[in-house]
Amino acid sequence: TEYLNKIGVEPVVVDFPQKDKDGSGGAGAEKWEGKPPASRPPASKEAKSAAGGDGGGKKAKPKIPKKEKKDGPKVKDTTNKKQVKKGETLLALQWKKEENFPMWYSDVIVLSEMISYYDISGCYILRPWSYKMWELIQEWFNVQIRKLDVENSYFPLFVSQDRLEKEKDHVEGFAPEVAWVTKSGDGELNKPIAVRPTSETIMYPAFSDWIKSHRDLPLKLNQWSNVVRWEFKDPTPFLRTREFLWQEGHTAHVSHDDADVMVMQALDLYRQVYENLLAIPVIPGYKTEKEKFAGGHQTTTVEAYIPMSGRAIQGATSHNLGQNFGKMFDITYQDAEGKSQIAWQTSWGLTTRTLGVMIMVHGDDTGLVLPPRIAPLQAVIVPIVSKKMTMADVTPYCKDILQSLLDKGIRAKFDDRDTYNPGWKYNHWEQKGVPIRIEVGPRDIEAKQARMVVRSSGDKTDHAVADLAQVVKDKLDFVQTDMLEKARAVRDSHLVQVTEWKDFVPEIEKHNLVLTPWCGGEHQDWEEWVKEKSREESLAARGEEGEDERTATSVAAKTLCIPFKQP
Repeated sequence: TEYLNKIGVEPVVVDFPQKDKDGSGGAGAEKWEGKPPASRPPASKEAKSAAGGDGGGKKAKPKIPKKEKKDGPKVKDTTNKKQVKKGETLLALQWKKEENFPMWYSDVIVLSEMISYYDISGCYILRPWSYKMWELIQEWFNVQIRKLDVENSYFPLFVSQDRLEKEKDHVEGFAPEVAWVTKSGDGELNKPIAVRPTSETIMYPAFSDWIKSHRDLPLKLNQWSNVVRWEFKDPTPFLRTREFLWQEGHTAHVSHDDADVMVMQALDLYRQVYENLLAIPVIPGYKTEKEKFAGGHQTTTVEAYIPMSGRAIQGATSHNLGQNFGKMFDITYQDAEGKSQIAWQTSWGLTTRTLGVMIMVHGDDTGLVLPPRIAPLQAVIVPIVSKKMTMADVTPYCKDILQSLLDKGIRAKFDDRDTYNPGWKYNHWEQKGVPIRIEVGPRDIEAKQARMVVRSSGDKTDHAVADLAQVVKDKLDFVQTDMLEKARAVRDSHLVQVTEWKDFVPEIEKHNLVLTPWCGGEHQDWEEWVKEKSREESLAARGEEGEDERTATSVAAKTLCIPFKQP
């Protein structure tokens, strides 16, 4: 302070708040219990004040010496926390995939720089690494839907209560998840306005205005947007969130058959997104009457399998809406004979859930493992610098390699940062799942070669620089196919057929997908019976009395689909 006084600067003394027992340093920290430290938001001013910070101008209470504590030494709460040993850093994953799958998942999405947590539960920040993957899906998908004469458009985020409630079955299906705007500034709105949970009731009044004649059909639109569904179950980034990104296609046709063709075309695009881009095998099929889209005629789906949880997850859906919405919103047209007809409609959607499924299927104890076609970077060049070979020495050699990769259409980067050593860079790019790493050291330059390291297998091979770009391109194609084949083999090993109830729950408990006879959509009571009976028997087998109603992964069996491909 003496120095500061001499130069005329008044020092500011700040009292730092004491951390709560969960390490988050603020009120409401229980919401972040079990989340990686880097993912937690900063404590609020109120929390700081309560903890003894400068928010309320109160001094922090002095710590009581250990010898004066009456209750003995405080036991640290280590629930869902890894104890970091002396000398270790938090740069590596703190959880293994088989040890604690939920915490591993949370670690991966944060340390790979895909997600940052937000201060509103169920809402997350998509960082550039994950958003680039979504952009790659968009780019591929846009090319495909243009071939089907589908055009992109955009409709408003809000929907009036009257429009949302126009289709009874539809609104009942979404009612628990709808978020409402009821105030504007300090005043109450005359009527509440809903934030779109989906866009049928927003788009179809416009369809009614635009469609007058059979010449106006088919009408095929798509939009890329965000939607809000205020989930009450435990949110999980990418998989179950209150706001998410998606594409939703909406079309109108002159007949059921034309609409059905569109449904199947859209569903096959979803299959290709999962299998050809994300290297995840899916099972296409029909949803049951109980599980179909609210207000729709028939729903088709692609279902993926998560080996570590032993559960399936809905990948994407494509719906034949029939004429129900056409009747509600007066989407009619004059046919070639001058008669008034009701249009047949479809809707279909794919969300950022795709990224979460990919992480869970392919990730390992090091971090992400990205299929090449969805990787923001497919190859990264890491120079091995030293006092004998500086960054300036190796840069021309590495830039030549980089240019050869770019010329082959490979998304590549030369990591020339001199603030990190090669080992740190290896770990960084492995966590982010880059399919191929190219290492360049002094001996490589002398031999005019480079070392190629494959993320998915760990294979290391040396190749002449003259051939390297083509070798990398071929290897990327191989890795893409290999990852799909391995995931399919794992999925198929957990696919079993059951014909007697006594075998049903035991097979579910083995993390299997169970294929059973189907008694038909008219027997929804049996479908509900299977759900309740399987929950009862699963809980009994585990010695548990019940489960939290908010759980996102109930032990009860759920009907996934009626597969197109039957045994």
